[in-house]
Amino acid sequence: MHSSYNSPSQKIYNGDIVAGSLLIPESRKIVRLLLDNADKKEWYQAIMVDNILQKKSPATAKRQTQLIRKRLELMQPEFWKIIDISSADVVIQCLLAASIKQSRLLGDYMDKVMGEHWRTFKRCLTHNDWNDFLEMCSQVDPVVDSWSTSTQEKLKQVIFRILAESKYLDSSRKLNMLPVALIPEVKEYLVNNDEKYVLRCMEITQ
Repeated sequence: MHSSYNSPSQKIYNGDIVAGSLLIPESRKIVRLLLDNADKKEWYQAIMVDNILQKKSPATAKRQTQLIRKRLELMQPEFWKIIDISSADVVIQCLLAASIKQSRLLGDYMDKVMGEHWRTFKRCLTHNDWNDFLEMCSQVDPVVDSWSTSTQEKLKQVIFRILAESKYLDSSRKLNMLPVALIPEVKEYLVNNDEKYVLRCMEITQ
């Protein structure tokens, strides 16, 4: 189940993250289904019939479930257990780690843009930073150029929301960056599972 990221020469960006930010309460419910080894019928019953994610439409429930599973299934079952039993702060950092692993777009934004800001003592992001970042991404992966303006805007909103939820930004509007220390058990998992890329992205303020 453990999956390593593409090497730098094979970066592939996807827009999956547009389906939702960290989705904290939803992710905890999905973790429980994963830990219970739910079969297809049980997944369908929980998501589509019982509507445990409490979504207004089946389409939204299905889309968010798919995104959350993509994130969580990149991690080991021990990671799911941490999410299942831990406090909110730990859960948020875990979900950020899984989101970075699933979305190179999020990870590279943190690593390349925010990391550079910290190194040069710039403590506030700008919307121009995002536009410059997408331009850089398009040179690596042409698929970025195929995204509509509205998709690019939505991706920006979701990523800024994730960074605010995980306390890397004071808010998704002001975009002031905050220092973040990794919680020991989250760092321990990432180190033990050789998640060097995720670790680098999450330690940008160190």
